[in-house]
Amino acid sequence: MTGPGGGAAARLLARLAVLAAVGSVVVLLLAVGEGGLVIVVAAFLGVVLCAVGIWWFVAHRGALRLLGALLAVAAPAAVVVLFAHDGLWVTALILALCWAAALACARAALRRSRPKRSMLAVAAPRPRRPVLIMNPKSGGGKVGRFGLVERAEELGARVILLDPSAPADVAALAREAVAGGADLLGVAGGDGTQALVAAVAAEHDLPFLVVSAGTRNHFAMDLGLDRTDPARCLDALTDGEELRIDLGDVAGRPFVNTVSFGVYADVVQRPEYRDDKAGTALALMPELLLGEGVRRLDAQVDDTALSSQQALLISNNPYVSPDELSGGGRRPSLDDGELGVVGIRVEDATQAADLAVRGSQSTGLTVLTAHRVEVTSAADEIPVAVDGEALRMPTPVVCTLRPGALRVLVPRDRPGVPVPVPPVRWRRIFDLAFGRTERPGAR
Repeated sequence: MTGPGGGAAARLLARLAVLAAVGSVVVLLLAVGEGGLVIVVAAFLGVVLCAVGIWWFVAHRGALRLLGALLAVAAPAAVVVLFAHDGLWVTALILALCWAAALACARAALRRSRPKRSMLAVAAPRPRRPVLIMNPKSGGGKVGRFGLVERAEELGARVILLDPSAPADVAALAREAVAGGADLLGVAGGDGTQALVAAVAAEHDLPFLVVSAGTRNHFAMDLGLDRTDPARCLDALTDGEELRIDLGDVAGRPFVNTVSFGVYADVVQRPEYRDDKAGTALALMPELLLGEGVRRLDAQVDDTALSSQQALLISNNPYVSPDELSGGGRRPSLDDGELGVVGIRVEDATQAADLAVRGSQSTGLTVLTAHRVEVTSAADEIPVAVDGEALRMPTPVVCTLRPGALRVLVPRDRPGVPVPVPPVRWRRIFDLAFGRTERPGAR
């Protein structure tokens, strides 16, 4: 938990955040006669028009796509030119700096005020017959670049090296290893492969070793492992400790990170996506968002019904904020026993602008947690992306969680998971600044 010193620091930072926010208001009021309101209105319109332009660019083709690209670039550029031409840039810069300072102090205060909860790690014996499955193509060849095969064998592990030219059933290989006496299963590869072998380890109550040899290594990141040097993950074989975490299940298939339905799942189904992600997405988005190919999804999220969603993302434990799901987002823990649910429904430029301005507070975004999610559609079968792998599943598709099902062996010496910062809510900042304490467990 955060100690008294951390609480005092959080209170001071919260007060500084309030002071900086008030300072920006004061600067604005003092500059009313010199264009202060023009700055605010212009900045707001710039954000809105930029969001509209991005929507037109993504959701349309032809002349409207070109117009959208021009608007997305021209709107912020016009704001900068307006500030420079009318001599407002100094005031605008001061306002921006005040607001940036307010947000920085607010985030620091929230980080200091949150209880520091870590996933429980327990001492683990050294495995005697570990078996590791390695994909030499994963992560652009990290297995070879970091000498993972040689390092693992030095530490007493048996390595099964996959043949890129002959796709293998990694779950079957893991079961064969268990039948041969393996007392630990591990994977150096992508998160999709990690999930399949993790399910076998959970089935036999064996420890599981994650080696961060994939491309993005989201699972390894949320376990607090070193993503820059996957060889460090192998230290767990000689000096490790064990975490017990949750394992997701989608229609009987395991997942460690996320399951995506809707637009993203449709895009990753295309064979050309692997070689040209951006080009494939731009070519397909107009049809998937507004055209005849648009796919609407309904979901029953515990007792809450979501209707006509364009995209759904279900995660093994919730992310800190839906604003971070694009790549750098983190899950503060993997043992809370809940699914994270994000639903997206944006049908026109107005809703796109609302999402850009209000973020997670937008009406086009739904953020929930749940123990069970059932996804339905008018189609008998829908595309599903499971930890980035393209699949098709019959509807309804049910997502659940197996709490504490997976034993993960991690190195005792590892970077760890930093304290996540929740979205800035100014009511909470005022509570911190003026002595009202946050309820335990509040997010």
